[in-house]
Amino acid sequence: MDATRPDRGGRERLVVIGGDAAGMSAASQARRLRDPERLEIIAFERGHFTSFSACGIPYWVGGDVAERDELIARTPEEHRARGIDLRMRTEVTEIDVAAARVRARDVDSGTESWTSYDKLVIATGARPVRPELPGMDARGVHGVQTLDDGQALLDTLATTQGRRAVVVGAGYIGVEMAEALLNRGYEVTVLNRGTEPMATLDPDMGRLVHEAMEGMGITMVNGAEVTEVLTGAGGRVRGVVAEGPEGSGRTEYPADVVVLGIGVRPETALAKAAGLPLGAHGGLLTDLAMRVRGHENIWAGGDCVEVLDLVSGSERHIALGTHANKQGQVIGTNAGGGYATFPGVVGTAVSKVCALEIARTGLREKDARRAGLQYVTVTIESSSRAGYYPGAAPMTVKMLAERRTGRLLGTQIVGREGAAKRVDVAAVALTAGMTVERMTALDLGYAPPFSPVWDPVLVAARKATAAVRAQGA
Repeated sequence: MDATRPDRGGRERLVVIGGDAAGMSAASQARRLRDPERLEIIAFERGHFTSFSACGIPYWVGGDVAERDELIARTPEEHRARGIDLRMRTEVTEIDVAAARVRARDVDSGTESWTSYDKLVIATGARPVRPELPGMDARGVHGVQTLDDGQALLDTLATTQGRRAVVVGAGYIGVEMAEALLNRGYEVTVLNRGTEPMATLDPDMGRLVHEAMEGMGITMVNGAEVTEVLTGAGGRVRGVVAEGPEGSGRTEYPADVVVLGIGVRPETALAKAAGLPLGAHGGLLTDLAMRVRGHENIWAGGDCVEVLDLVSGSERHIALGTHANKQGQVIGTNAGGGYATFPGVVGTAVSKVCALEIARTGLREKDARRAGLQYVTVTIESSSRAGYYPGAAPMTVKMLAERRTGRLLGTQIVGREGAAKRVDVAAVALTAGMTVERMTALDLGYAPPFSPVWDPVLVAARKATAAVRAQGA
């Protein structure tokens, strides 16, 4: 029991809380830089798995990924073989900053002990939003945050007799789970409290997603505020009750399984109790080196932190594995004696529902207004390939530009095959602070099987350039 910080003969101890993307990336990178004789690394993970892809769970549930273990990048045994003392099924319950130690509890035995640290990494992730509503704990109601969650849902799908599914929420997880359940042969209804699905898009672009989902056989209900989960025999779910928009009334939606896709919040209860600084969205605040502000030897990364939005200049909470892995690399480099920074993000994300691809980067209209920016918007229709080439599919591109300067502010794309990854061009332009006029000269790859002569993103940039000029006239 380490009640004080002992003399370890010059060897430092790095303690990592959380065994997924950010935590184990940090631990692995620190180990690459410093050997076990110089740096001891202890990592705590309360679950059964490490270094897994939560983003892949909908595709495992839907059958695109055959086996759960395909989602695991590195097992606990592999981490231990690399010199990391990884303690599974062990939950950290307290951080004592003044004494530089953490209290951990063995989940199975309940045994508790203190472990001191010289350096600490907090990578506690995010927790799914689960409203405190009647029936929300019924059998057959599932979140999909961990591999255990995915397995529990698959077990329900294998044993339930009915084929009616209700998905609550229409963000990334919601639409991806709607597709997964549709692929499993379920009759799927999505209940969304917003005006259109995919609130990360502007409503006019979300409307395109709505129409496509309906065309695929998914029932999309907007303006639906879920108020209750109904249960039947054995406490199993039998339906979901929602109030319609503007008091239009109570509607019951029959369900044999319910999946929650309402979103996540930073898991920062430990950090808050320890007095560490949190932002407006509840995430830990760090500097560019991912060091928790005001604490020299504590770092944080992944879904539990807020990050700088390079376009608006404000802090945001964005739960994505891409950021978590990069932040983990930065933390591991710094904790291992090197130096690295994570400058921020532009908010790039892609998703799909069946054949429809959805992408966004930068600001939405309401983000631009909130940031006090004046802007112009344009929307264009184009195709993924030259119009005469077989397989050309339509896509819609919306672009925002700053009114006076022409600086690109954001891009949204909805279309079929070949649409989503085009957003990467806009993401690079945003990171570089490019204007839409400068974008029109980008030397992008062209051949009829891949693009029209004018790539759709550049068509939107041309139209945005004209809109900026017209505003300045």
